[in-house]
Order: sequence, then C-alpha cells, then structure tokens
Amino acid sequence: MKAILALADGRIFEGISFGASGEATGEVVFNTAMSGYQEVLTDPSYKGQMVTMTYPQIGNTGINPEDIESRGLFLSGFIVKEYLDCYSNWRATMSLAAYLKENGVVGIQRIDTRALTRHLRDKGAQNGIISTVDPAHDSLIAKAKSLPSMVGLDLASGVSCEKPYHWTEGEWNLANGYPQVDSSTLKYKVVAYDFGIKYNILRCLVNAGCDVTVVPANFPAEKALAMNPDGIFLSNGPGDPEPLVGVQAEIRMLIGKKPIFGICLGHQLLGLALGGKTVKLPFGNHGSNLPVMDMSTRKVEITSQNHGFAVDLDSLGDTACLGHENLNDQTVEGIRHSNLPIFSVQHHPEASPGPHDSHYLFGRFVEMMEKHRMQ
Repeated sequence: MKAILALADGRIFEGISFGASGEATGEVVFNTAMSGYQEVLTDPSYKGQMVTMTYPQIGNTGINPEDIESRGLFLSGFIVKEYLDCYSNWRATMSLAAYLKENGVVGIQRIDTRALTRHLRDKGAQNGIISTVDPAHDSLIAKAKSLPSMVGLDLASGVSCEKPYHWTEGEWNLANGYPQVDSSTLKYKVVAYDFGIKYNILRCLVNAGCDVTVVPANFPAEKALAMNPDGIFLSNGPGDPEPLVGVQAEIRMLIGKKPIFGICLGHQLLGLALGGKTVKLPFGNHGSNLPVMDMSTRKVEITSQNHGFAVDLDSLGDTACLGHENLNDQTVEGIRHSNLPIFSVQHHPEASPGPHDSHYLFGRFVEMMEKHRMQ
C-alpha cells in the first residue's frame, strides 16, 4: 500500500506502508543506532514523535518478548529505508510489521532516509504526518502545519504509571533471562519517579543493590519521604519538561532531604527544580554512538541518548556544575550539585540499546546513598 510522509515545511517523501494503515502525526526525528529497534519502539520517551532509523535495513531480527522497555509502544510512526519481513533470531516470535500492526503504529519504508535525515539536520526536527489514506500533498502538508509544537507539551503524564509498584527484576543473562531478585538481599531503598521509565533502568538499579518502588509522576514528595528511602531516582520521559510545574515543585521538596539521581527528562526536571532553564535543541540527540566526557575523571565514554531538550548550565549559577559534556555539540550531558548529594545525566547509562560505558553511574548513586547513610 502506498504511503506518504509530509513535513510541515512542505517536503514530501513517498514510499510503501508496513504495519498499521491510516494516519500518524508527530515530531519527526532521526535515530542513528545500528541495532536495537525494538527497544527504540518501546521507549516511552518517543511519545508524540515519529522515528526515522538511519540504519538502512530494519526488521531482520524480528520481535521477541524480552527486548521491550515498557508496557507498550508510545511513538506515533516508524520510518525506515528498507523493511525486511523475513527475520532470523532464535528468540523472535513475530515480525516487525505484525508488531506495529498489532499496536496500531503506522510505518513507512522505501523512502530516502538519508535525504530525510540530512533535511532534519539542516532544517531541524519538525512536525509531520504519515498517511496511507490521503494522497493529496497539499492536504497532508496543511495537517502537518496545524500540529502543536513539542515545546510546551506535557507528555510525561500520559506515559507514567497510575499507582506505585514494586520492582524486583534484575538484568538479563543468557542462562536465566531476567532473574527475580529477593528483596531481602537488596541494601538500598529507592523511590523511582516514573516519567516514562525504561525497564532496563529498573533492572540496573536492582543489580546495583537497590530495592525499587516505582511511583507516578505526580507522586507527592511527602509520601515519598514517608517511605524513608535511601535515595530518589528521577526517570527519563517524553516531551518538554517546563510544563511539569507540579513535578518540579515536588522535586524541590526532595532536594536536600535524600540523595537524588536523574536521567534524561529527570535530569532536565532536576535542572528546572534547581532554578535553571531548559532549551529546545534543533534536532536533538537520538542514537547509541554519541561521545560524552565525564568532567570529574576526564574520561570519554560512548553513550546512548534520546532527547530534544537540554539544560542551560549558565542558568544554574553556582548551584550546580557541569558533570558531563556532549563532545559533539558541547551541550550539557550532566550536572552535579555544588554541595548536596545530587547528580543527573542527559544520556542513558542503562543503554538499551547501546554501549555500557556509563553503567558505572548506578554505582556512583549507590556510593552516594551509602555515604549519606553514614552521616
């Protein structure tokens, strides 16, 4: 079936549909990862977006029930150069196209994704529409232009859990898959705020010795502190952090009470709670091959990233210092509080998909909680 991708600036790409039919709208971004499309599909941080994979062949490893990062698919559409329906993977149980169709996600293939990526890089991420039902270019462009900007959108509230739950699953291993860990063996009690949390973050916390209780995005700080945790974790998530004023207020009430570790949207929300500002990046950073420097050690690590906003370091004044720096665009990749046991990173140390260079950050969080215990 013919499919058309129309961008708000009038650029048109014609291709073939796969997955669900109909229309999908959202901000069009590109991801430079060479593998891990299933984890990308199930990352809640992509809510409201249509993802372009720059790797040309997608679908050859199928879909399996283990490599998922959330309870469902939250992205609006999926854009690839060449979809391969014939998959080969000993864990796979279905094709990518069947998975997209089952979850109502529209896909488009056989378009020039290199041209699309260069266009987004030069012109910036922008709204678009994929349609299998409307062949009129002018109509599709008008629909894309009418879509709301990502700036000002609270998307995290729509992907967060509805009530608290306990997490005991550890990291995957070949022999046992995902093991269930006895809570009595876990030393540190952590309350994890869910703004769109990825499962592998929770698994990494458990493997680091954390007994994790996940709570909704709007969970009151007073209730979180009443659980007497050793630390607070602020998760990744989609959209603009600025509209989440209620969440920022709750984080402010947690500052100075417990050690805090934030990732991605959690990092941005922490920056806002500390009195800083965030900015919208031209096309963001989405991929698993992006270099970052840890400013405390001067070591360079290759990281997984997925964000369209960044913290403005100058707006934080003396409250926090630069913890990590993106070596591609020099944006803030992490901050450290000047006096308190608080730090956050923009990238993903759980890296699913991606490299594990930044995995040590979970150990840094544990060390911080242990030191705070002894005070």
